[in-house]
Amino acid sequence: MGDVAIQTAVTPLSGPESDGVTHFAAELSSDWEIWGPEGGYVAAVALRAAGAASPLARPASFFCHYVSVAAFEEVELTVTPLRSGRTVLSQRVEMFQHGRRVLDAMVWSIGEVAGLAHEDLHPPEVPDPEALKSPEEIWPDQPRRFNFWDNFEQRPIDYFESWPPPGPAAPTWRTWVRCRPTATFADPWVDAARSLIVLDVVSWPAGSRPHAYAEPPFIAPSLDLYASFQHSGSTSDWLLLDGHSPLADEGLLSWTGRVWNRERKLIASGGGQALFRHT
Repeated sequence: MGDVAIQTAVTPLSGPESDGVTHFAAELSSDWEIWGPEGGYVAAVALRAAGAASPLARPASFFCHYVSVAAFEEVELTVTPLRSGRTVLSQRVEMFQHGRRVLDAMVWSIGEVAGLAHEDLHPPEVPDPEALKSPEEIWPDQPRRFNFWDNFEQRPIDYFESWPPPGPAAPTWRTWVRCRPTATFADPWVDAARSLIVLDVVSWPAGSRPHAYAEPPFIAPSLDLYASFQHSGSTSDWLLLDGHSPLADEGLLSWTGRVWNRERKLIASGGGQALFRHT
C-alpha cells in the first residue's frame, strides 16, 4: 500500500542554477504497478518536482509525453523555468532513469488571481459511495491483478459481475475511489498529484469495455496525458472517476476523463491517447 504524499515526493539534488534550473531525485515504488509504473503515478512525481521548484500556490495544468517505461528504481528530474510572471509560471520537467528519458512534461502554476466565474457542468447521476459495494464484496474470490488498486478503497459503478461480459458495452467507466492510508491532502500540489494519478487510470477501463467480451489480445499503454486542475479536492475523501473513450481506431485509443468530488464539483479533467500493443 502506497501513500500518495510520500511516494510522489522528490528530493533536491541541487539548488537553482543561474538560469533557474533545479534537479531532483525520486524513487518509483512498485506499489503503483499497472503494466509497470502506472502512468499517472509517474506523471504525479513530475508534477511534485514542478511544485518543489515553483513559488506559486497551485498547479493549473499539466501535459506530458511518456517517452519510455520506467523501472521501479530511482529517477532524476530536471525542472526548467520557461516563463515567469507575478502570478504565473511555466516549467518544463524532464525525467530520466540511467540516462534514458522517461517523461517530458509541461506545467503551468498560478498564484492568487482575480477573475470572472461561471459553471455549466453536468456531473453524472450516480449513487454516493456508501450506497455501493466494494470489489471485495462483489467479487469475494477474485484477487486484485495489479498492486495499484491496493492503494485505494473502491466502489465500482460500471462493472460486470462475471467475466468476460456477455457482449459489447458502452465505452464509459465510473467508479468511486478513496486513497489509503491517507485520504486527503492539504498541500495543493499533493492534492493535484492525487487527481493526476486517478485521472490517467480511466483510459483502459473505458476504452476496453466495447471489446472485453471477446477477450482481445491487447493492452493500451498511454502515449500522453493532459490534465487541467479546477476546484481543490483537499476536503473530499472520495473521488468519482468518470471516463469515456469516444474512439479507438488505427492502433490508437482516445479517451477523456473527469474527476469529481463528493459534492459533484469538478476537481480535474483531461485526456490523452494510448497505443495498442499485443499481449
